[in-house]
Amino acid sequence: MAEVHIIGQILGADGFPDHSLFCKWGIHTGGAWKALSGLREGQTQVDNPQNYDEAYWAHPIDVHFTTKGLQGWPKIHFQVWHQDSFGRNELYGYGFCHVPTSPGTHKISCPTWRPAGTFREQVSQYFVGGGPQLKNPDLIYSGADRYRLNTVAMGNVHMNIGVVLRNFDKYGIEC
Repeated sequence: MAEVHIIGQILGADGFPDHSLFCKWGIHTGGAWKALSGLREGQTQVDNPQNYDEAYWAHPIDVHFTTKGLQGWPKIHFQVWHQDSFGRNELYGYGFCHVPTSPGTHKISCPTWRPAGTFREQVSQYFVGGGPQLKNPDLIYSGADRYRLNTVAMGNVHMNIGVVLRNFDKYGIEC
C-alpha cells in the first residue's frame, strides 16, 4: 500500500488577544487511511510568555499512514485555548489545514476562528468569560454546515511539517 509519513512540529501561535495559550490538535483522514504508528491527536503545554506576542510550543508530530487512495487526504485540526490566572480554560479558536500533498518540508500558517454567538453571548463572554463552542467538533474540518456559523477571526497556528511519500507510483496513485 502507499504510505505517508508526517513528521514535524507545531511551533506556536500568534495574533491572539491574550497570552497563556495551549493547543489541542488532531489529524482527520478518510476511510481508506490507516495509521500504522504515531499519535493522531494530542495537546501542547501552556505557554505564558511575559514579553512576547507569540506562544511557543514546539510540540512534535510524527504519524505514519497507509492508504489505498487519495480520497480523505489528512487534515490537521486545532483548538486553541487560553488559560487564565485561576486555571480556567476558554476557547480562543478553531482551525484546520490540509497536509501538503507534495513531499518535502513545509512551513504552514493556519488561521483560526471562533463562533461569535448572539449579542447576549458576546456581552456575557466579555464580562464572565467562556463563550460559544461547537457541539460537533467535526464542523472544524468538514464544510457541511460551517457556512451557517457567524464567526470571528482569531490568530494563527504555525507549523513545520515534513511529508514523505512512499510507493504511490507502485500502486498507481498519482499525486
